[in-house]
Amino acid sequence: QVQLVESGGGSAQTEGSLTLSCKASGRTFALYPMAWFRQAPGKERELLAALRGLKRGAYYTPAVEGRFTISRDDAQNVLTLQMNNLKPADTAVYFCATSERVTTMPSQWDYWGQGTQVTVSS
Repeated sequence: QVQLVESGGGSAQTEGSLTLSCKASGRTFALYPMAWFRQAPGKERELLAALRGLKRGAYYTPAVEGRFTISRDDAQNVLTLQMNNLKPADTAVYFCATSERVTTMPSQWDYWGQGTQVTVSS
């Protein structure tokens, strides 16, 4: 059974940093894309960053490119999101996910973590 468990959320001030982690289990994650999404109150879930399987390239949405860095440790089955220069607009629940291919549509990702709250204050 595939399981994803996020950790590392919390509070930060504007221009601060946080690091999120997602521990995966249940299959050989090195072969599959993994991604970070977020969902703010009243908004749709959006893809932030994704890594293809076998480290074949990364995708970032323009809103976070240059500020967030996605990485994966396939030996430990851990996905990480380093978030720098945080803004109040980054306040949301953050989710990790995995699927067969990278897509911006949340409905096409097969497995999700429970989410972790990130709150950025001005």
